[in-house]
Amino acid sequence: MDTKMDSAEAEEKVDEGLELAYLLFCLRHPEQPAFDIPAIKEQVLEILTTRAASVFYSKFCEEFDWMVDENKLQEMKSKNEEESKQLEERIVDAEANLGDSEVRDALLAKAEYLVRIGDKEKAIAAFKLTEEKTVAVGQKMDLKFTLLRLGYFHSDLTMVKRDLDETKKMFEEGGDWERKNRLKVYEGLYFMATREFKKAALLFLDSIATFTTYELFPYNTFIFYAVITSITSLDRVTLRSKVVDAPEILTVIEQVPSLSDFLNCLYNCDYLGFFKAFVNIADKVSTDVYLYPHYRYFMRQVRIVAYSQFLESYKSVTAESMALAFGVTPEFLDTELSSFISGGYLNCKIDKVKGIIQTNRPDAKNALYQETIKQGDLLLNRIQKLSKVIDL
Repeated sequence: MDTKMDSAEAEEKVDEGLELAYLLFCLRHPEQPAFDIPAIKEQVLEILTTRAASVFYSKFCEEFDWMVDENKLQEMKSKNEEESKQLEERIVDAEANLGDSEVRDALLAKAEYLVRIGDKEKAIAAFKLTEEKTVAVGQKMDLKFTLLRLGYFHSDLTMVKRDLDETKKMFEEGGDWERKNRLKVYEGLYFMATREFKKAALLFLDSIATFTTYELFPYNTFIFYAVITSITSLDRVTLRSKVVDAPEILTVIEQVPSLSDFLNCLYNCDYLGFFKAFVNIADKVSTDVYLYPHYRYFMRQVRIVAYSQFLESYKSVTAESMALAFGVTPEFLDTELSSFISGGYLNCKIDKVKGIIQTNRPDAKNALYQETIKQGDLLLNRIQKLSKVIDL
């Protein structure tokens, strides 16, 4: 499938629930200057009214301390009762007069209706009933994709993990490749949301050429996630082959402000340009639904990657020249490096008297030896605990 869809077509296919999730995220973070809270509130209320989402309306009025419009709420509930009655009649009619396919369609319509009004638990139960009436593996996987989006909407990562595991088992029973590629993106998003950036990066990069998951996010957003997770987790050689020189990324990367400079300046060791681009990228991360919880981790990890790459080129370097390369003051750099060294993130030491930073290149063999001893000790401890239980 052609991955170079225009942005308008891609955005039309983004799941409405996930678009609403982003607006709710904005409302929950009014401290962000980029968010026009009054306008977003009006937009959310309009969506809820159009959907007659009475459950959502009551919940969000309580959460955001909005005044409840009783007339509007009653109108929503009346529409819900009428539509619910029609859906139940459709199910009864299908069971009495039609076949399994029509019964499944009626049950699916009810499940999707419950998602729309915001009744999560009843929606999950309705999807389970629909799945029981579904024979084709592909259709079962589509139901799981809908449940996965529901989990992402509610930030219920436990639910997402459970449905991901079940969907992967379904694929082993005979799922098609198109759905398998979609599943990689769903799983990559889960790993990114749980701060396993390397796993996320590998899945995203493996899906670039076959991306069709526009219901989650547009293609340029997908490329942003792929680049961000790659920079913080992949080695320099892999970064070049799979990201810097990847034609699919090159065709889109300019559409995301500062992303090209962020990637290429780091790879080309232009640390001043990299830090300038980093400011804009950090702002984008801080306003992203999935990356916001990991904002501080991302800020730290990116700086560690840049400092490590710089220090790898030197046995020792003056603090003043390193500070100049990054466009910061020596005092700021001293504070930064001190915290990272004490945390075990950088292999170097600072000589304050001479004003230099000395790199300590770790001995790979010795590190492997120490890790083997550590794992051996853990294994022996577990064996001793197990022997006590067996003796009892």
